[in-house]
Amino acid sequence: MLRVESVGKRFGSVVAVQDVSFTIGAGVTLGLLGPNGAGKTTTMRMILGIMAPDSGTITWNDARVDERIRRRFGYLPEERGLYGKMRVRDHIVYMARLHGLSSTESAGAADGWIERLGLREYARRAFAELSKGNQQKVQIACAAVHAPELLVLDEPFSGLDPVNAGTLRDVVAGLRESGTTLVLSSHEMWQLERLCTDFCIIAHGAVRARGTLAVLRSDWPALRLRVSPDTPTVRAIVEREPSARICGGDGTSLVADVPRSTDRATLLRRLVDADAITAFEEVEPSLQDLYLRALGERLPDAS
Repeated sequence: MLRVESVGKRFGSVVAVQDVSFTIGAGVTLGLLGPNGAGKTTTMRMILGIMAPDSGTITWNDARVDERIRRRFGYLPEERGLYGKMRVRDHIVYMARLHGLSSTESAGAADGWIERLGLREYARRAFAELSKGNQQKVQIACAAVHAPELLVLDEPFSGLDPVNAGTLRDVVAGLRESGTTLVLSSHEMWQLERLCTDFCIIAHGAVRARGTLAVLRSDWPALRLRVSPDTPTVRAIVEREPSARICGGDGTSLVADVPRSTDRATLLRRLVDADAITAFEEVEPSLQDLYLRALGERLPDAS
């Protein structure tokens, strides 16, 4: 279990992180979200022991993270950080050795990840000769080659095309099923929504929201409905609901926000009695909607 308790970090007069707390257990995938400069990377580096917090504590299985524990972690930084002239397979073997695997174990693990990520034809090529997407795959292999207990991935989808992004999703799902605890940070909300079991949204170094998707959605103030067809009659009935807001419509379907206390059965009966309704469904807010609300940003109208 990773426990981050009331962690803070300053750089001179700049407060990078203040009072950030969350706990994640084995097999949990945490999505760490926030705008640029929110303190995400600083938080991840403190978890990994790259820098020490000024306040608060970070523990792994109730022990402070030291060099011995750190070797059981894996890290994919946002920046490309490998040696340009070193061959791909040599890179992966080298990283495995740094994390304590024997020569035989390192070679076997490296070959396994080369196959898993479709890097066989690049295994003997220099890292700098690869495309950005394949470089990212090599970095992922280097971060995970030693079967870490905790794997931290900062912008893992950077440079990946849709096919390779799908491969990475499969890798993350497989690691989670094997019991690996993961921390993912990415601006690609839909990827995190599919992969993560828990979320922590931070801004200006402080936690704005945290919990599972279900928990975050339970605090959503409105009920979003999609009704078809989008006709003047349907619009008029929906707009008669107290505090209702039409969010969008394209002539085929209408999207509207109504209070959660709205009696949906009564509203549906009114619509059926007045018009030929073909669809009436609740639309859950997306992770992006939840993120924008947590940051206090205006939500975009639905279409």
